[in-house]
Amino acid sequence: QVQVTESGGGLVQAGGSLRLSCTASGLTLRNYAAGWYRQAPGKERSLVAHSNWRGHDTIYADSVKGRFTISRDNANNTVYLQMNSLQTEDTGAYYCAPGLWSAGRFTPANHWGQGTQVTVSS
Repeated sequence: QVQVTESGGGLVQAGGSLRLSCTASGLTLRNYAAGWYRQAPGKERSLVAHSNWRGHDTIYADSVKGRFTISRDNANNTVYLQMNSLQTEDTGAYYCAPGLWSAGRFTPANHWGQGTQVTVSS
């Protein structure tokens, strides 16, 4: 059984930083592309960043470009999301998903964790 676990969320003031972590059991995360999603209150879940399995190719949503960085430590099967210059609009639950990468397009596998809450105060 695959279990994805996100951690590192919290309450931070606007302009602050957080680093989210993602691990998985039941699959080898380093063999998969990975994506970070955000679900703001009352909104659909949307992709904010994703990378191929090596981490060399990354794509970001326009709203987070220049502020968020997705990276991975494949030796430890961990994917990170470094979030800097946080804004109140970044508030939401953040989810990590393993998946497939093809021609720059990320398709998540149907494995979702509980997410980690990020709240940015003004």
